Amino acid sequence: MNRQVVLAIMDGVGLTDKVEGNAFKNANTPNLDKIMSNSIAIHAHGTYVGLPSDEDMGNSEVGHNAMGCGQIYSQGAKLVNDAIESGVLFEGNTWKEAIEYAKDNKLHFIGLLSDGGVHSHINHLLKMIENAKKDGIKDVCVHILLDGRDVPKTSALEYVDILENKLKELNDDSFYGRIVSGGGRMNITMDRYEADWSMVEKGWHTHVLGEGRKFNSATEAITTDRNENLDIIDQYLNPFIIDNTNGTIEDHDSVIFFNFRGDRAIEISRAFDEENFDKFDRVRVPNVYYAGMLQYDSEVQIPKHFITEPPHITNTLTEQLIKYNINEYAVSETQKYGHVTYFWNGNKIDKFNDALETYDKVDSDVIPFDQAPAMKANEITDRFIDAIKSNKYQFLRCNFPNGDMVGHTGNYDATVKAMEAVDYNIGRIMNAVDETNSILIVLADHGNAEEMIDDKGAVKTSHTTNPVPFIIYGNNIDNINFKQGDFGLANLASTITDLLNVESNPVWKESIIEIKKN
Repeated sequence: MNRQVVLAIMDGVGLTDKVEGNAFKNANTPNLDKIMSNSIAIHAHGTYVGLPSDEDMGNSEVGHNAMGCGQIYSQGAKLVNDAIESGVLFEGNTWKEAIEYAKDNKLHFIGLLSDGGVHSHINHLLKMIENAKKDGIKDVCVHILLDGRDVPKTSALEYVDILENKLKELNDDSFYGRIVSGGGRMNITMDRYEADWSMVEKGWHTHVLGEGRKFNSATEAITTDRNENLDIIDQYLNPFIIDNTNGTIEDHDSVIFFNFRGDRAIEISRAFDEENFDKFDRVRVPNVYYAGMLQYDSEVQIPKHFITEPPHITNTLTEQLIKYNINEYAVSETQKYGHVTYFWNGNKIDKFNDALETYDKVDSDVIPFDQAPAMKANEITDRFIDAIKSNKYQFLRCNFPNGDMVGHTGNYDATVKAMEAVDYNIGRIMNAVDETNSILIVLADHGNAEEMIDDKGAVKTSHTTNPVPFIIYGNNIDNINFKQGDFGLANLASTITDLLNVESNPVWKESIIEIKKN
């Protein structure tokens, strides 16, 4: 068709008929209302993006993997589930080396304590602790990061109870397992894209150095924080230490970071692994055997050791477009920059072709996202429109993080404003598309903002399993029709190559559209 193809991804925006708590439906969105008539609903969760079952909500990482490679790979929890159930994980060299290194010392587990299945799963932790005891480990320390984001916002004590009951069951004269430190995931340890290294520094001081406010138990720490800060939710809980547990990380200990998702695991892994680390003063750097659940960045080998093999994604859309010398442009702000680059290209940190790929990043603000719900949508759009009008590129993509990042705060009113900011900027992009005779696709990578109240009336901060919109807009597109079928995010790649009038890769899922010849 020889027209630019422009892709705008609304992160965290699904479709549901529910009205209450639906920040997408209840926002004033005249531009999206105008173009929703030429749309279909597609799937962005569960088996459509490589997760274990269709009860599993999608997330940005697996969503961008699927969009960018046109295929479905086993992802995250499913990878780890398979490795644990088959026993492969415990037969691997990394697990055996971590166990051997800590035989006479401590084995530490650090990670997100929940069953949200986006970054981690508590069942993986429980199985690893069980097998550590079987393999002769005598001393296990667990450093818990509290969720309230992919699960109900104040559910931390449920997971603490599950873990403590398992430890009580396992503890005997030959084995001592306990919780030794913790804090909220958006307060310590789990920063991403170098947005706020101070979070990681606080985590280091908490987990490694054992510095922080001391309590007799994790339950006491969480309860006290809630009583002193009445509006606090789990993801923002303050760091804490459990007193008299001897839980600091010392020379000759092993440390396993048990999150399987990469973005919020890379920075703490660098703090453990890098010899010339300079992001903050670590004060004391113990000589430990450190491993991640997965290798979070295979290109630069972060971390060096990992206990589950990641999906090896090949035949991506970018690789196919390079064959046709198609120039690409990608932009987002810090919070989702890695999604339109690294995850889009199959977990590859470097470009496939420097000459044909242009990446652009807008720095995110380091503040709670509901305080500025527009985030950097205006700035992203400024750069996106400049790129569209430059006529340098045949395929352009951007990500608006607002629905996801503001939706995760649980602040409904702020999320309505976030959706209105996205709609305003979609309108600006529509004008640029009209001016350049381009074709625009608007879609989302998973649900979130459309369902901010659960069935019990409680605030919901997690992703959803709802379908997402797939919209096509442009001048003279009457010859482009949607096919009938059961489609997901992996069908996007073939759709884009159809619009660009180049061949798709035969391993990809089929295109969502049919183009009739005039």
